[in-house]
Amino acid sequence: MSEINELKTLREREDHIEFKKAEHNYSFAGGNKTDPKDRRHCVLGYVVALANEHGGRLVLGMMDAYPHEVVGSDFAENETGNLEDEIYKRLHIRVRTEELYDDRGRRVLVITVPSRPVGKALRFEGVPLMRVGESLREMDDAEYFSIISEQDPDYSARLCKNLTLEDLDEEAIKKMRERIALKQNKKDMMAMPLRQLLSDLHLLTGDGQLTNAALLLLGKESAIEKNMPQANVVLEYRTSRSQIRYSARVEYRLPLFLAIDKIWEYINQPACNPLLHINDLPAILDCRAFNEETVREAVINAMIHRSLQIGSDIFIRLYPDMLEISNPGGFPYGVNIGNLLTVNSSPRSRLMAEVIEKSGLIERSGQGVDMMCANCVKEGKPLPDYSASDDYQVNLRLYGVIPDETFYLFTHEIMRNSEINDQLNAFDWVTLHHVLNGKAEAGFGESLEKLEKLGLVDQDSYFRYVLSPAYVRKKPNAKASAQRVDDKVLAKVYYVVKRKGEAAMSDFVEAFDGMLTQKQVRSLIEGLCGNSLLSKHGNARATRYVWT
Repeated sequence: MSEINELKTLREREDHIEFKKAEHNYSFAGGNKTDPKDRRHCVLGYVVALANEHGGRLVLGMMDAYPHEVVGSDFAENETGNLEDEIYKRLHIRVRTEELYDDRGRRVLVITVPSRPVGKALRFEGVPLMRVGESLREMDDAEYFSIISEQDPDYSARLCKNLTLEDLDEEAIKKMRERIALKQNKKDMMAMPLRQLLSDLHLLTGDGQLTNAALLLLGKESAIEKNMPQANVVLEYRTSRSQIRYSARVEYRLPLFLAIDKIWEYINQPACNPLLHINDLPAILDCRAFNEETVREAVINAMIHRSLQIGSDIFIRLYPDMLEISNPGGFPYGVNIGNLLTVNSSPRSRLMAEVIEKSGLIERSGQGVDMMCANCVKEGKPLPDYSASDDYQVNLRLYGVIPDETFYLFTHEIMRNSEINDQLNAFDWVTLHHVLNGKAEAGFGESLEKLEKLGLVDQDSYFRYVLSPAYVRKKPNAKASAQRVDDKVLAKVYYVVKRKGEAAMSDFVEAFDGMLTQKQVRSLIEGLCGNSLLSKHGNARATRYVWT
């Protein structure tokens, strides 16, 4: 905890602290200033610069000049909680605030700033800042490069000095041999001398030293605990998302070739991974809440992308309807939520990823997000959700629910048609998901053209693109209505309702503008109500229509 008398004795540069008079109207984010150099002299600018210097304190209400006389500040008075929240929203770092008062009641606000994430420079209005004398300047190339270089090109390829062959787990080695033999069709893999095998995989150097990758992939639990205790996976189960205390908890400090099976065995218990039932009368189709291939890929991605320089565990939080995986370290440099599907992956533990790929545990390094997205869409589930990620962790949520059973039946029919299914890639499946949700603009242009040629989507003057009538015909009662109503007309009615969950008559009139008269639209909608496809509530202009 800070004290005013202690603050008075500190030096700005040596003690990683910045003093500002800031008596009244001190700027939070640049205020009304237009010159970028002037805008930087604000709370956010100094927080960014201090974070880039591995953390420090910003003190408001004391003079810059030593010994820093107290003048008092009204900045964020009675709003320090909101200040912390707003800084987190903008910069994704958690500051801590303290309010101090001298013997004359003058207020001093101390903002304690943590260090930036490893390998990343924080920015204010797009510029990485650093303190130089009394000014805030754009970080020079040398400083910026030194920060970026902190992201070790491959931590797993480093030598693990105390690791010996006796520290490797025989069962893990056997699992790896079996998988490589199956993947690469090498019948002699089981008989290959261990040193040669490890050397071929670059897990053992020419002078007989083992790497961190050897430890993480094959090491005994005792060896991992001794050499890399942060390589831990914690799995917690809760019966609902609102439950605070876990119902069950298990920790894994095992080599990856054993851990991945143990983790999936736990997740795949009936209570944790329930069956979802989808009506396709007279048949009932079953789908697990969590897909094995998707979960394995997600867990392995967390293991090869985690930052081993941060002493935090991988956390798996399991609920009946959601699986959440958090790994320490943000996205690798150049990767963000917006380009996950399109940017080339760069795993932090590249050597680990290469061995895993050769073993067939993953198809190809960098293809995991594509596969997970495609699997989720095929099963009618929401896309993998990375929205809770920040510079310190990657947070992935996989949802074990099927919001639209009709879409599941639609994708199920596509997959049974091998001629069409074989032509679809991950981008096409994701585009289908966006069209379903009325966001065709979020899809991929080439995919939209392909899907239209394959008869899976149709162009629409109002929505731009909609799923083909084959989707709407899967809706209950839609088949009977389709006997009297054109398929594309029926599909448009459905999408008008789906957009908001309900629709007014004016919404239908607008959607069918240029196709049907107002009288024809009214007749169409009332006919669908009579056929029990739509239902209505309210009176006169307040009447609203919903899909039954």
